[in-house]
Amino acid sequence: MDFLARREHSFFELKQKLLIKYPGLVPIKLDLALNQLQSENLLSDERFAESYIRYRKSKGFGYLHIKANLGSRRVHHLIIAKYLYIDDADWEKIALELVRKKVRDQSQIQYGSKSYRNIIRFMKSRGFTINETIKALDQTTIISNTSMK
Repeated sequence: MDFLARREHSFFELKQKLLIKYPGLVPIKLDLALNQLQSENLLSDERFAESYIRYRKSKGFGYLHIKANLGSRRVHHLIIAKYLYIDDADWEKIALELVRKKVRDQSQIQYGSKSYRNIIRFMKSRGFTINETIKALDQTTIISNTSMK
């Protein structure tokens, strides 16, 4: 209950934490206890997914990153699809905000330059598509290269 009092957890995540903290636990008994918590609505993958998505979006992470993390926490794909949308307008806003932070002091970025590649790589690591990144770059800075267009 201490783990659940601090934040929401997925079923799998809580099971892993408890097995690490208490290595002598019998997995079958642990499953029974966790199923009981689910039946009492104290443990919910849906609630976890909803709060996790909201939190990670607020920290500047994109769709691909959040989806992968939820998958690694064994949240069912239907639950992920219920709360996480690839066509959410927030992704462009979040991408734009991140790019603006990255290029604060630069009014112009050379297409293909080291700065340009670093921003592309950073945004990819945050789970944004190349299209979202380029759109955010276009709105933030002047990209100089006549052969680009």
